[in-house]
This record gives sequence, structure tokens and C-alpha cells, in this order.
Amino acid sequence: MEQRTLLVGESAEVVEARRVAKRAACEAAADHADPRVVEADRSQIELRPLDLDSLIPLGHRARIIWSFVEKLDLRRFYGPIKARGSRAGRPCTDPKILLTLWLHAYSEGIGSAHVVDKLCGEHDAYRWICGGVTMNYHTLSDFRSEHGAAFDDLLTQSLAVMAHAGLISFKRVAQDGTRVRTSAGAGSFRRRARLKDLLKAAREQVEAVKQQADVAVDTQRNARQKAAQERAARERAERVERALLELARMEQQREQEKGGHQAKGEPRASTTDPEARKMKMADGGFRPAYNAQIASDTESRVIVGVDITEDGTDYAQSEPMLEQIEARTGKKPEELLVDGGYISKGAVERIAEESVTLYGPVPERKANPDRFTIKPNDSAAIAQWKRRMASTEGQEIYHQRGATIETINADLKTWRALDRFLVRGKRKVLCVLILNALTYNILRWAVLAAGT
Repeated sequence: MEQRTLLVGESAEVVEARRVAKRAACEAAADHADPRVVEADRSQIELRPLDLDSLIPLGHRARIIWSFVEKLDLRRFYGPIKARGSRAGRPCTDPKILLTLWLHAYSEGIGSAHVVDKLCGEHDAYRWICGGVTMNYHTLSDFRSEHGAAFDDLLTQSLAVMAHAGLISFKRVAQDGTRVRTSAGAGSFRRRARLKDLLKAAREQVEAVKQQADVAVDTQRNARQKAAQERAARERAERVERALLELARMEQQREQEKGGHQAKGEPRASTTDPEARKMKMADGGFRPAYNAQIASDTESRVIVGVDITEDGTDYAQSEPMLEQIEARTGKKPEELLVDGGYISKGAVERIAEESVTLYGPVPERKANPDRFTIKPNDSAAIAQWKRRMASTEGQEIYHQRGATIETINADLKTWRALDRFLVRGKRKVLCVLILNALTYNILRWAVLAAGT
């Protein structure tokens, strides 16, 4: 209880007034006082035990991918590594780490080596995969680009692992193509006359840089700079030469094409990605792209075949895919589901000769509204195909195509890293496509294995 002091001659009212004034002054001072908070002190030293294995939970996606990679035969990655014995030399980064890093990155929609390199120092899952091994983006980028055949073999192995577990039947396969934007700019496409001028200028630049390199340099840094300039000039000349070769290929293809399929205007090739072609995209615009061919088992939704083509159409792509599936699995699928872009009389007859049942839409003709009518000159394969597609059962089977392969394409473009190719050249682009497919299959394996 507050003590009240009565001075001589003071009344109780005066004391109360003095008390109220003092409290008001204290409250006013409190309103202007700094708030009391616990501030950060980053200069203090802490000792913390760190266990990399405890950074992520047991069911984490990185552990699932690592577990699947351990089931694969990686000898094609270890074979090129040279052993120097007792001689001094830096050991190579374990290919198992690099492979798992890329698979985990693609599972999260990351396709940039710079971003993966950054995550290796900041993100717990990537730090767990590295296991204390230092990383740099050059190593990641080179690994992705230089092991195309080994990646292709891993895709085959992944199918064998899941087939051995009874997760894939390979009975019914759906195929579709999706156009993926490449890194080449639209302005990099040149006609033959302009390409010849650029090649002449590039070769002159190479000679000029070589003459500069012959002059004595003062420092090692200057030598490295001039070597880099010479390499850049030489690579530019090589790209222009490849563009001229691709231009010759396009001109030869045009001579072989007939009717309305023949492109109009003078052909042009890109100086940055000579193998890319301008294609009509889903939004109606034309941009440099590659056509990614993907085939999937309809029951398990596992990708069983992939390929990259420079042609923007799907015409004549079903037969090479059947051959690829047979090479990977040892047998051909019983049924193949494709859209109208793959359909031609020749394709229907050739696929029938392979003892594969084809399901694809019968084209509509203005002159013949009843497209399922069997004509006198139709072969037995064409007649069977028309009857099959006219039946209710055939339509129900064909509807599985859009429900599987088109959703897989959407998954790869939306949640993986197939919305755009960040590398240039068909060889590197195919590596990226295979890694995306392998990542998708591993995630499907985790789902399918959990359901068994």
C-alpha cells in the first residue's frame, strides 16, 4: 500500500493531488521509453555437434532417390575414372553423389547447375547427399553433359528393377510428343548468305586472337585471358559451321517433302543451337524448340521410352519408339496408343506387321463424313483399325492415352524441369530429358512399391 507522507501544514487533498501528478509523470515517461527486447548477439561462440545423417527425416525424398540409385549398376560412370596409384592427383567426386544431386534437383524442378551448386551449401537435403564433399557447378554441368549413354542405360535399368518387382506390365503403351523451348534466341536464326558472312568473320577473329597469343605476355592471368578468348572465338566458328551443315540438312529434307507439308520461305539455322528448330508452340507462337517424344506404360504410368527430334511433327515417330521399347525391355508392347499426329496408312500397316495393336483416331475427311467406312482399296490392317476405333471398347481403351501420357508431360513441364531446356545441342538436351524421365520413374517406383 502506498505510503502517504503528510508535511506540516499540508492537508490530505494536497497530498493526493501530489500523488496523482507523480503517477502521471511516471506514465508519461514510460510512454517514451525504449521497449525491452532480447537482441541478437552473433559474436557469441557456440559449440554444436553436427550429424549430417540427422539433417533430414527417414522418409525424405533424398533418401528415397539415394536408395534407388544404390540398386543401379554404375560401372559405366566409374570406368572412365583413371587411377594414378601412388602418384599425386586429386580424387574425383563420387558419380553416385553427382547423379543423386541431379535426380533430386529435377524432382524439385531445378535444372540449373548454378542453383544446385548453391543449394549444396545451403539446403540440408543437398548437404546430406554431398556428405561433406565440396561441389562446384562446373563439375555438375560436365557430369550432366558427358554421360548420355550411361544415363540411357540407367533408364533401362530402372525399368528392369521395376519389372522384376512386378510393377510394370508393358502391355499397353501410350506415346506423345511435347515441344520444349530451347535456350537459342529467335534472332540467332540466319539464312545461308548471312551464315557465310558470319563464318568468314569468325575465322578472321580466330586468326586475330591467335596472333595476339603469339605475342609474349607479362602475367599468367593475361595468358589465361587470351586462351579463353581464343577458345571462345574457335567455338563460335564451329557453331556457325554446324549451322551451315544443319541448313544443308533442312534443304535436303525440303526436297524430299511433298504437298502441303513443305515449309515455305528460305530455311534458316541458329548460330547458338544449330540443331534447334522453330516450332509452333501451344500458345500459337513460333519459338526455337525440340520435340520430346515420351512413351509410358498406361497401367503403372512409368516412362518406358524417350527421344529427341528436330521435327516439330510426330509423323513417323511411333515405329522408332517401338524399337526402343523392345531394346530396353526385350519385348514389344501388345498395344500402342497415339494421337492423330502419328497416324498414316503406312504407319498403321507397318505397326500391324509388328504384331502390335494400334489405337489412334481415324482422320475425318470432308469428302467422306463417315470416316469409319471401309473402302474397297483398304488393306486388312486398315480395315481392322477402322473397326477397332469405331467400337465402344476401342474408344474406351484410346481414352487412356490422354489420361496417362498427357498428364505425364504436364507433370514433367510443371513440377520437374522440362518447361525449358537450359542446355544447347541435341546431345545435351537428350541427357536432360533422360534424367527427367529417370527422376519421374524413381518417384513412381516409390509410390508403386509402397502400394504392394
